Amino acid sequence: MTEDQERQQAFERAREVKDAHEQELLSKRHVVGVGVGLRQRGGEYTDTVALIVMVDSKLPTDELDPDDVIPSEIEGVPVDVQEVGQIRAQ
Repeated sequence: MTEDQERQQAFERAREVKDAHEQELLSKRHVVGVGVGLRQRGGEYTDTVALIVMVDSKLPTDELDPDDVIPSEIEGVPVDVQEVGQIRAQ
């Protein structure tokens, strides 16, 4: 399998996991969106395909209710929490 095929397969798998868990994630406090994309580290994109969970405010885990903590991976797909602020329709 080529690198492009592997990446495409990773995106497809991440989309499946997103579809299965999106409503659960959106019910968590501060979550404003869920998508699929490349993980970011230090403001730079990596090559890792991830489930992107967008939050209005990124807080330390100890300041969150245990039900609102976002896991670091879901069904083997890495999760990247990204602070995006409030999302408003234009």
